[in-house]
Amino acid sequence: MQVIDFLASHMLAFALFALLIGLLIGSFLNVVIYRLPKMMQRDWRAQAREILELPAEPAGATFNLILPNSTCPQCSHEIKAWENIPLISYLALRGKCSSCKTPISARYPLVELACGVLSAYVAWHFGFTWQTAGMLVLTWGLLAMSLIDADHQLLPDALVLPLLWLGLIANYFGLFTSLEDALWGAIAGYLSLWSVYWLFKLVTGKEGMGYGDFKLLAMLGAWGGWQVLPLTILLSSLVGAILGVLMLKMRNAQTSTPIPFGPYLAIAGWIALLWGDRITDTYLQFAGFR
Repeated sequence: MQVIDFLASHMLAFALFALLIGLLIGSFLNVVIYRLPKMMQRDWRAQAREILELPAEPAGATFNLILPNSTCPQCSHEIKAWENIPLISYLALRGKCSSCKTPISARYPLVELACGVLSAYVAWHFGFTWQTAGMLVLTWGLLAMSLIDADHQLLPDALVLPLLWLGLIANYFGLFTSLEDALWGAIAGYLSLWSVYWLFKLVTGKEGMGYGDFKLLAMLGAWGGWQVLPLTILLSSLVGAILGVLMLKMRNAQTSTPIPFGPYLAIAGWIALLWGDRITDTYLQFAGFR
């Protein structure tokens, strides 16, 4: 109780505590980002073989978010506990495998750092409240699904749907908005992009986005209510258009190259949840409506 009272009364200590927890969670998110798509692909293959009435593949070694232990992809060296300390191990190993000296992707410590910094800011923004607890879980989920979508153009239901329900449950207690607004936020979030999808398909004959984007916006609506949706859609479209063009130019890719929209929705939704009212008020004052 003394520790809880100390954290509740010392904002800087609470933010540093959230930073530490965020770094640890970030290390686990690296595992989720890498393994969850592979687990889903294995499951899809098994389902396809069952539908096609093909013999099941031989059972392989256990592969989930816990087992097997992490190894170096180059030499299969099993990563020890001291080699898996967020940020510190990467710096101590100088960014290389302790066994074969193969460079370790800088993405791993960057994900840990991003998760830690975002967690600390959420704690600072909301203080020692249940809102912080809820927003931390949402932040971690958005970070994981954004990077999975960037890698595989896939937004796993295993992440999106539980968070959608959690948003509705949280707002049953009025954590961020009323349950009524949260319910209509989920409905409007899904239907808005679903309508754009079908309109685009009818006009062009092509699919402009995936169903995972509908569910992601529905999830954001469930957390922030329908009020966050206009700003989320506006910001995600603006950022997506600018960064999308830059990415295509950097890669010398064609305009038909698919670009994942999930990360832009996630970033925009996170911003709208934290600063939506302030951004809207500033715009209305600038436009002369207030």
